[in-house]
Amino acid sequence: MRKLLSLIVPVFNEEDVIDVSFARMDAAMRALPYEYEIIYVNDGSRDTTMAHLRSIAAENPQVRVLSFSRNFGHQLAVTAGMDAARGDALVIIDVDLQDPPEIIAELVKAWESGADIAYGKRLKREGETIFKKFTAFCYYRLLSAMSAYPIPLDTGDFRLLDRKVADVFLRMREHNRFLRGMSGWMGFTAVPVEYVRHERYAGSTKYTLKKMLKLAFDGIIGFSDRPLTLVGWLGGAVCALSLAGFVALIICAATVGCAPWLWAVCGLALLNGAVLVALGVQGAYMNRMYDELKGRPLYILAESINTQRE
Repeated sequence: MRKLLSLIVPVFNEEDVIDVSFARMDAAMRALPYEYEIIYVNDGSRDTTMAHLRSIAAENPQVRVLSFSRNFGHQLAVTAGMDAARGDALVIIDVDLQDPPEIIAELVKAWESGADIAYGKRLKREGETIFKKFTAFCYYRLLSAMSAYPIPLDTGDFRLLDRKVADVFLRMREHNRFLRGMSGWMGFTAVPVEYVRHERYAGSTKYTLKKMLKLAFDGIIGFSDRPLTLVGWLGGAVCALSLAGFVALIICAATVGCAPWLWAVCGLALLNGAVLVALGVQGAYMNRMYDELKGRPLYILAESINTQRE
C-alpha cells in the first residue's frame, strides 16, 4: 500500500487565488508516487472563499475542508490541519502561490533521503517592496538572535514534517503557537530546500507588520529566556557602574570636592539597578513556572531499538 501525503493549506480571504492555487497544488501532488489528501483550513474568511472550497471539495474526494467560526490566526489554522491529517508526512503551504507547489517534490525527495523535517529556504523574494524585504530581513535575524533554539534564516512555515514530528507537534497544545520555534525546539533531522519565492498570484498579504511582530514576540517569549537574562545583566551592569561612581565620588570629595546632587544620582542608579536584578531573578522563576504550564514533552525519542518489554 502506498504511503499517504497530507497537504495542509490555511486560507483567509483568498477568493481570487483559490481555484488557480488548487489546480497547481493538485497537479503537484498527483505527480508524486503517493496517495494524497489536501486539507484546506478556512480561517474565518469573510469573502467567498468558503463557497469556492465547497465547490472544489464536491468535485474532488481527495480534498477535505475545515472552517473556523472566526479568524483564529495562521498558526492555529495550520494546527487544525495537522490535527485532521492522516498522512505519513505532512506538507504545510500557503495558498497564495508565493511558495511554488512544484517545490513540494523537492521536500519529498529530502524526506525520502532520511530528513524528518524538510523546510523551504528562500533565496530571493520576488515582487516585494524594499520596505517589505527590509522588515523581513530584520525580522528573521532578530528572531534567530533572540531564540534559544535554532531557527534558520529566511524560512517560513513552508515545510514537510514526518509523521513522528507531527505527532510531537500535536502533543504541544499551547495557545500562542510558533511552529518554526517548535520545530527548532524538537531537534530532529532538518534539511533546507532552497527556492525562489514568487510574487503573490493575486490579492494582498494577510501577514501585516503587526502580525509579524506578534509572531516574533510569541517566538521569543515561548522559546527563549534571553529577554529575562538581559534584564538581569543590565541591572548588574547598572549596579556595577553605580558602585564605581560612588568610589569616584568618595575620591573626588576627599580631594577637590563634588556637587551633592551627584550622590543622589548614583544612589538612584544603584537602586534602579538592584530593581532590575530583582526583576531578572523573579522573571527566571516565572519562566520556569511557564515552562511547566506549557506541558511540553520532557524529551522526544527519534528512535528506539530493542526496548520492548517482555
